Amino acid sequence: MQGSNQTKVTEFIIVGFPNTQKINPFLFFLLLLIYLFTIVGNLLIFTIIRTDFRLHTPMYFFVSVLSFLEVWYTATTIPKMLTNLLSERKRISFAGCLLQTYFFHSLGATECYLLTAMAYDRYLAICDPLRYPTLMNMKVCVRLATGCWICGFICPVSEVILVSKLPFCGPNRIEHIFCDFPPLLSLACKDTSINVLVDFVVNAFIILVTFLFIMISYVKIIQSILRIRTAEGRKKAFSTCASHLIVVFLFFGSIIFMYVRLKTSYSLHYDRAFAVIYAVLTPLVNPIIYSLRNKEILKAIRRRIHLKSCDRSPVH
Repeated sequence: MQGSNQTKVTEFIIVGFPNTQKINPFLFFLLLLIYLFTIVGNLLIFTIIRTDFRLHTPMYFFVSVLSFLEVWYTATTIPKMLTNLLSERKRISFAGCLLQTYFFHSLGATECYLLTAMAYDRYLAICDPLRYPTLMNMKVCVRLATGCWICGFICPVSEVILVSKLPFCGPNRIEHIFCDFPPLLSLACKDTSINVLVDFVVNAFIILVTFLFIMISYVKIIQSILRIRTAEGRKKAFSTCASHLIVVFLFFGSIIFMYVRLKTSYSLHYDRAFAVIYAVLTPLVNPIIYSLRNKEILKAIRRRIHLKSCDRSPVH
Protein backbone atom coordinates (compact mmCIF):
# COMPACT_ATOMS: atom_id res chain seq x y z
CA MET A 1 0.00 0.00 0.00
CA GLN A 2 1.09 3.60 -0.58
CA GLY A 3 0.58 6.43 1.80
CA SER A 4 -1.20 9.53 0.49
CA ASN A 5 -4.27 11.55 1.42
CA GLN A 6 -6.08 8.28 0.87
CA THR A 7 -4.35 4.93 1.15
CA LYS A 8 -4.21 3.33 -2.27
CA VAL A 9 -4.29 -0.44 -2.65
CA THR A 10 -1.47 -1.71 -4.89
CA GLU A 11 -1.89 -5.42 -4.12
CA PHE A 12 -4.60 -7.81 -3.05
CA ILE A 13 -4.65 -10.87 -0.83
CA ILE A 14 -6.64 -13.80 -2.25
CA VAL A 15 -8.31 -15.48 0.71
CA GLY A 16 -9.13 -18.70 -1.16
CA PHE A 17 -10.75 -21.33 1.04
CA PRO A 18 -10.60 -20.06 4.65
CA ASN A 19 -10.00 -22.37 7.63
CA THR A 20 -8.24 -25.02 5.53
CA GLN A 21 -4.65 -24.35 6.66
CA LYS A 22 -4.28 -27.82 8.17
CA ILE A 23 -5.25 -29.60 4.95
CA ASN A 24 -3.61 -27.15 2.50
CA PRO A 25 -0.80 -29.63 1.59
CA PHE A 26 -3.46 -32.24 0.77
CA LEU A 27 -5.48 -29.69 -1.25
CA PHE A 28 -2.27 -28.69 -3.06
CA PHE A 29 -1.50 -32.25 -4.21
CA LEU A 30 -5.16 -32.87 -5.12
CA LEU A 31 -5.35 -29.68 -7.20
CA LEU A 32 -1.95 -30.41 -8.74
CA LEU A 33 -3.14 -33.90 -9.82
CA ILE A 34 -6.33 -32.40 -11.26
CA TYR A 35 -4.32 -29.74 -13.12
CA LEU A 36 -1.82 -32.26 -14.55
CA PHE A 37 -4.64 -34.58 -15.63
CA THR A 38 -6.47 -31.63 -17.24
CA ILE A 39 -3.37 -30.48 -19.16
CA VAL A 40 -2.31 -33.99 -20.25
CA GLY A 41 -5.87 -35.06 -21.13
CA ASN A 42 -6.66 -31.98 -23.21
CA LEU A 43 -3.26 -31.99 -24.94
CA LEU A 44 -3.70 -35.70 -25.72
CA ILE A 45 -7.08 -35.09 -27.38
CA PHE A 46 -5.73 -32.06 -29.26
CA THR A 47 -2.68 -34.00 -30.52
CA ILE A 48 -4.64 -37.13 -31.48
CA ILE A 49 -7.19 -35.13 -33.48
CA ARG A 50 -4.59 -32.97 -35.23
CA THR A 51 -2.36 -35.95 -36.20
CA ASP A 52 -5.00 -38.54 -37.17
CA PHE A 53 -6.37 -37.79 -40.65
CA ARG A 54 -9.51 -39.86 -39.91
CA LEU A 55 -10.50 -37.22 -37.35
CA HIS A 56 -10.03 -34.25 -39.67
CA THR A 57 -13.75 -33.43 -39.69
CA PRO A 58 -15.56 -30.27 -38.50
CA MET A 59 -16.86 -31.92 -35.31
CA TYR A 60 -13.40 -33.08 -34.17
CA PHE A 61 -11.81 -29.82 -35.32
CA PHE A 62 -13.98 -27.96 -32.81
CA VAL A 63 -13.26 -30.55 -30.10
CA SER A 64 -9.52 -30.01 -30.65
CA VAL A 65 -9.93 -26.23 -30.42
CA LEU A 66 -11.93 -26.66 -27.19
CA SER A 67 -9.17 -28.86 -25.74
CA PHE A 68 -6.52 -26.28 -26.70
CA LEU A 69 -8.66 -23.56 -25.10
CA GLU A 70 -9.04 -25.51 -21.83
CA VAL A 71 -5.24 -25.70 -21.43
CA TRP A 72 -4.99 -21.89 -21.39
CA TYR A 73 -8.24 -21.42 -19.47
CA THR A 74 -6.94 -23.43 -16.50
CA ALA A 75 -3.49 -21.79 -16.74
CA THR A 76 -5.02 -18.39 -15.86
CA THR A 77 -6.16 -19.51 -12.38
CA ILE A 78 -4.91 -22.90 -11.17
CA PRO A 79 -1.11 -22.20 -11.01
CA LYS A 80 -1.78 -19.14 -8.81
CA MET A 81 -4.22 -21.18 -6.68
CA LEU A 82 -1.49 -23.82 -6.20
CA THR A 83 1.02 -21.16 -5.13
CA ASN A 84 -1.46 -19.65 -2.67
CA LEU A 85 -2.07 -23.02 -1.00
CA LEU A 86 1.61 -23.15 0.04
CA SER A 87 2.19 -19.48 0.87
CA GLU A 88 1.19 -17.65 4.04
CA ARG A 89 0.37 -14.34 2.35
CA LYS A 90 -1.52 -14.95 -0.86
CA ARG A 91 -0.55 -11.74 -2.63
CA ILE A 92 -1.26 -10.58 -6.16
CA SER A 93 -0.50 -7.14 -7.59
CA PHE A 94 -3.31 -4.85 -8.78
CA ALA A 95 -2.12 -5.19 -12.40
CA GLY A 96 -1.74 -8.97 -12.00
CA CYS A 97 -5.27 -9.20 -10.61
CA LEU A 98 -6.71 -7.27 -13.55
CA LEU A 99 -4.76 -9.39 -16.04
CA GLN A 100 -5.95 -12.62 -14.43
CA THR A 101 -9.55 -11.38 -14.50
CA TYR A 102 -9.25 -10.26 -18.14
CA PHE A 103 -7.76 -13.51 -19.47
CA PHE A 104 -10.11 -15.66 -17.39
CA HIS A 105 -13.17 -13.86 -18.78
CA SER A 106 -11.75 -13.68 -22.31
CA LEU A 107 -11.17 -17.42 -22.45
CA GLY A 108 -14.51 -18.08 -20.71
CA ALA A 109 -16.34 -15.96 -23.32
CA THR A 110 -14.41 -17.75 -26.08
CA GLU A 111 -15.63 -21.08 -24.67
CA CYS A 112 -19.25 -19.83 -24.74
CA TYR A 113 -18.90 -18.90 -28.42
CA LEU A 114 -17.05 -22.12 -29.25
CA LEU A 115 -19.71 -24.32 -27.64
CA THR A 116 -22.27 -22.38 -29.71
CA ALA A 117 -20.29 -23.03 -32.90
CA MET A 118 -20.19 -26.73 -32.00
CA ALA A 119 -23.98 -26.74 -31.56
CA TYR A 120 -24.35 -25.07 -34.97
CA ASP A 121 -22.10 -27.73 -36.49
CA ARG A 122 -24.25 -30.54 -35.00
CA TYR A 123 -27.42 -28.74 -36.17
CA LEU A 124 -26.19 -28.64 -39.77
CA ALA A 125 -24.91 -32.24 -39.68
CA ILE A 126 -28.23 -33.66 -38.44
CA CYS A 127 -30.83 -31.23 -39.80
CA ASP A 128 -29.26 -30.48 -43.19
CA PRO A 129 -26.99 -33.47 -43.96
CA LEU A 130 -27.06 -33.05 -47.76
CA ARG A 131 -25.67 -29.52 -47.69
CA TYR A 132 -23.48 -30.08 -44.61
CA PRO A 133 -20.18 -30.77 -46.51
CA THR A 134 -20.56 -27.48 -48.39
CA LEU A 135 -21.86 -25.36 -45.52
CA MET A 136 -19.34 -26.61 -42.94
CA ASN A 137 -16.07 -27.08 -44.80
CA MET A 138 -12.69 -26.61 -43.13
CA LYS A 139 -12.39 -22.98 -44.26
CA VAL A 140 -15.71 -22.15 -42.55
CA CYS A 141 -14.59 -24.03 -39.41
CA VAL A 142 -11.36 -22.00 -39.18
CA ARG A 143 -13.29 -18.74 -39.65
CA LEU A 144 -15.82 -19.70 -36.98
CA ALA A 145 -13.08 -20.69 -34.50
CA THR A 146 -11.11 -17.49 -35.22
CA GLY A 147 -14.28 -15.42 -34.73
CA CYS A 148 -14.88 -17.13 -31.37
CA TRP A 149 -11.38 -16.20 -30.15
CA ILE A 150 -11.54 -12.60 -31.40
CA CYS A 151 -15.01 -11.94 -29.93
CA GLY A 152 -14.01 -13.64 -26.69
CA PHE A 153 -10.98 -11.39 -26.20
CA ILE A 154 -12.91 -8.22 -27.06
CA CYS A 155 -15.90 -8.82 -24.72
CA PRO A 156 -14.34 -8.12 -21.26
CA VAL A 157 -12.34 -5.05 -22.34
CA SER A 158 -15.00 -2.53 -21.22
CA GLU A 159 -15.38 -4.25 -17.82
CA VAL A 160 -11.62 -4.27 -17.19
CA ILE A 161 -11.26 -0.58 -18.17
CA LEU A 162 -14.09 0.41 -15.80
CA VAL A 163 -12.62 -1.62 -12.91
CA SER A 164 -9.12 -0.19 -13.50
CA LYS A 165 -10.49 3.33 -12.94
CA LEU A 166 -12.13 2.49 -9.60
CA PRO A 167 -10.44 3.68 -6.39
CA PHE A 168 -9.38 0.88 -4.01
CA CYS A 169 -8.47 2.43 -0.68
CA GLY A 170 -9.85 0.13 2.01
CA PRO A 171 -9.69 -3.64 2.58
CA ASN A 172 -7.61 -5.58 0.08
CA ARG A 173 -8.74 -9.13 0.91
CA ILE A 174 -10.45 -10.84 -2.05
CA GLU A 175 -12.95 -13.32 -0.64
CA HIS A 176 -12.61 -15.72 -3.55
CA ILE A 177 -10.25 -18.38 -4.93
CA PHE A 178 -8.94 -16.09 -7.71
CA CYS A 179 -9.35 -12.53 -8.98
CA ASP A 180 -12.75 -11.87 -10.51
CA PHE A 181 -15.08 -8.94 -11.14
CA PRO A 182 -17.67 -9.52 -8.33
CA PRO A 183 -15.16 -9.75 -5.42
CA LEU A 184 -13.13 -6.85 -6.86
CA LEU A 185 -16.18 -4.59 -7.09
CA SER A 186 -17.07 -5.31 -3.47
CA LEU A 187 -13.71 -3.78 -2.40
CA ALA A 188 -14.01 -0.49 -4.33
CA CYS A 189 -14.28 2.80 -2.38
CA LYS A 190 -16.90 4.16 -4.77
CA ASP A 191 -20.40 3.33 -5.92
CA THR A 192 -20.07 0.45 -8.41
CA SER A 193 -23.67 0.32 -9.70
CA ILE A 194 -22.50 1.29 -13.22
CA ASN A 195 -19.90 -1.50 -13.16
CA VAL A 196 -22.47 -4.03 -11.94
CA LEU A 197 -24.89 -2.97 -14.68
CA VAL A 198 -22.21 -3.17 -17.40
CA ASP A 199 -21.10 -6.58 -16.09
CA PHE A 200 -24.71 -7.79 -16.13
CA VAL A 201 -25.34 -6.58 -19.69
CA VAL A 202 -22.06 -8.02 -21.06
CA ASN A 203 -22.44 -11.35 -19.24
CA ALA A 204 -26.14 -11.66 -20.08
CA PHE A 205 -25.35 -11.07 -23.75
CA ILE A 206 -22.46 -13.54 -23.85
CA ILE A 207 -23.94 -16.27 -21.65
CA LEU A 208 -27.71 -16.11 -22.15
CA VAL A 209 -27.67 -15.39 -25.90
CA THR A 210 -25.20 -18.20 -26.64
CA PHE A 211 -27.02 -20.61 -24.30
CA LEU A 212 -30.35 -19.75 -25.94
CA PHE A 213 -28.87 -20.31 -29.40
CA ILE A 214 -27.52 -23.71 -28.28
CA MET A 215 -30.90 -24.72 -26.83
CA ILE A 216 -32.76 -23.67 -30.01
CA SER A 217 -30.27 -25.69 -32.07
CA TYR A 218 -30.86 -28.76 -29.90
CA VAL A 219 -34.65 -28.44 -30.04
CA LYS A 220 -34.38 -28.61 -33.83
CA ILE A 221 -31.80 -31.41 -33.59
CA ILE A 222 -34.07 -33.50 -31.32
CA GLN A 223 -37.01 -32.91 -33.67
CA SER A 224 -34.90 -34.18 -36.58
CA ILE A 225 -33.64 -37.19 -34.57
CA LEU A 226 -37.20 -38.20 -33.66
CA ARG A 227 -38.06 -38.28 -37.37
CA ILE A 228 -35.36 -40.89 -38.02
CA ARG A 229 -37.15 -44.20 -38.59
CA THR A 230 -34.65 -46.69 -37.16
CA ALA A 231 -33.74 -46.90 -33.47
CA GLU A 232 -30.09 -47.46 -34.44
CA GLY A 233 -30.12 -44.28 -36.53
CA ARG A 234 -31.64 -42.26 -33.69
CA LYS A 235 -29.08 -43.65 -31.23
CA LYS A 236 -26.15 -42.85 -33.53
CA ALA A 237 -27.40 -39.30 -34.18
CA PHE A 238 -27.93 -38.56 -30.50
CA SER A 239 -24.57 -40.06 -29.45
CA THR A 240 -22.75 -37.43 -31.53
CA CYS A 241 -24.46 -34.71 -29.45
CA ALA A 242 -24.46 -36.25 -25.95
CA SER A 243 -20.87 -35.29 -25.03
CA HIS A 244 -21.36 -31.72 -26.16
CA LEU A 245 -24.65 -31.41 -24.22
CA ILE A 246 -23.04 -32.65 -20.98
CA VAL A 247 -20.27 -30.04 -21.25
CA VAL A 248 -22.80 -27.30 -22.11
CA PHE A 249 -24.99 -27.95 -19.06
CA LEU A 250 -22.02 -28.30 -16.72
CA PHE A 251 -20.34 -25.10 -17.92
CA PHE A 252 -23.37 -22.86 -18.48
CA GLY A 253 -25.19 -24.17 -15.41
CA SER A 254 -22.48 -22.81 -13.13
CA ILE A 255 -21.59 -19.54 -14.89
CA ILE A 256 -25.23 -18.42 -15.23
CA PHE A 257 -25.64 -18.48 -11.43
CA MET A 258 -22.31 -16.71 -10.94
CA TYR A 259 -22.37 -13.91 -13.52
CA VAL A 260 -25.91 -13.17 -14.68
CA ARG A 261 -27.04 -11.18 -11.64
CA LEU A 262 -27.41 -7.57 -10.55
CA LYS A 263 -25.46 -7.98 -7.30
CA THR A 264 -21.73 -8.02 -6.64
CA SER A 265 -22.00 -11.18 -4.54
CA TYR A 266 -24.36 -13.66 -2.97
CA SER A 267 -23.09 -16.28 -0.53
CA LEU A 268 -19.29 -16.43 -0.60
CA HIS A 269 -19.45 -20.20 -0.16
CA TYR A 270 -21.73 -20.56 -3.20
CA ASP A 271 -19.46 -18.29 -5.26
CA ARG A 272 -16.42 -20.41 -4.40
CA ALA A 273 -18.29 -23.66 -5.10
CA PHE A 274 -19.49 -22.48 -8.52
CA ALA A 275 -15.99 -21.18 -9.29
CA VAL A 276 -14.54 -24.65 -8.63
CA ILE A 277 -17.10 -26.16 -11.05
CA TYR A 278 -16.48 -23.87 -14.05
CA ALA A 279 -12.78 -23.11 -13.45
CA VAL A 280 -11.50 -26.54 -12.35
CA LEU A 281 -14.00 -29.38 -12.85
CA THR A 282 -15.35 -28.55 -16.34
CA PRO A 283 -11.87 -28.45 -17.96
CA LEU A 284 -11.09 -31.69 -16.08
CA VAL A 285 -14.14 -33.63 -17.31
CA ASN A 286 -13.89 -32.42 -20.93
CA PRO A 287 -11.13 -34.89 -21.91
CA ILE A 288 -12.91 -37.66 -19.96
CA ILE A 289 -16.24 -36.99 -21.69
CA TYR A 290 -14.78 -36.61 -25.18
CA SER A 291 -12.44 -39.63 -24.91
CA LEU A 292 -14.36 -42.21 -22.92
CA ARG A 293 -17.68 -41.46 -24.64
CA ASN A 294 -16.22 -41.18 -28.14
CA LYS A 295 -15.40 -44.38 -30.00
CA GLU A 296 -13.49 -42.63 -32.79
CA ILE A 297 -11.11 -40.86 -30.41
CA LEU A 298 -10.59 -44.10 -28.44
CA LYS A 299 -9.80 -45.91 -31.70
CA ALA A 300 -7.35 -43.16 -32.67
CA ILE A 301 -5.60 -43.44 -29.27
CA ARG A 302 -5.35 -47.24 -29.69
CA ARG A 303 -3.93 -46.80 -33.21
CA ARG A 304 -1.30 -44.39 -31.87
CA ILE A 305 -0.34 -46.79 -29.07
CA HIS A 306 -0.16 -49.68 -31.55
CA LEU A 307 2.04 -47.70 -33.93
CA LYS A 308 4.42 -46.75 -31.11
CA SER A 309 4.64 -50.37 -29.92
CA CYS A 310 5.39 -51.48 -33.51
CA ASP A 311 8.10 -48.83 -33.85
CA ARG A 312 9.77 -50.02 -30.63
CA SER A 313 9.63 -53.71 -31.51
CA PRO A 314 12.93 -55.11 -32.92
CA VAL A 315 13.09 -55.68 -36.65
CA HIS A 316 13.91 -59.29 -37.62
